[in-house]
Amino acid sequence: IEGVMADELYSNAVLRLAADIPRIGRLERPQASVRKVSRLCGSEVEIDIVMRGDRVADLALRVKACALGQASASVLARQVVGASLKELEVARDSLLAMLKQGKPAPRGRFGELAVLEGARAYPARHQSVMLAFEAVTEAARQAATAQTPTSLTG
Repeated sequence: IEGVMADELYSNAVLRLAADIPRIGRLERPQASVRKVSRLCGSEVEIDIVMRGDRVADLALRVKACALGQASASVLARQVVGASLKELEVARDSLLAMLKQGKPAPRGRFGELAVLEGARAYPARHQSVMLAFEAVTEAARQAATAQTPTSLTG
């Protein structure tokens, strides 16, 4: 059973993504920084973000996770610049539905997340796979709020 699990979960595509995560590091002046930790496995993702309007202008991340969490973060980092907060939320929700409900993988910009479909049978891995997308949606929301001028209406 161990070998079957390893083959399903850690495909060459997953391992390739995990081994090559772009945008590793910190941003000098992020509008928001969010750190997410999996209580289940100890995986961590920390994201710095800069938004321009409702779109991601820049992002840097730090990842301490299993290959699945690293692969998810890698897909995010490759495709995130130019994504809207709405696209990030749809990708996060689609990824969760793929894992928990057997729904199709996210489409469009984050379609490469399909390589993680094998993780759906392993609920203990779901939180690690979700961390980067949970962190980026929270960071994007915070950054968008931070750059929106607040108006007082009476």
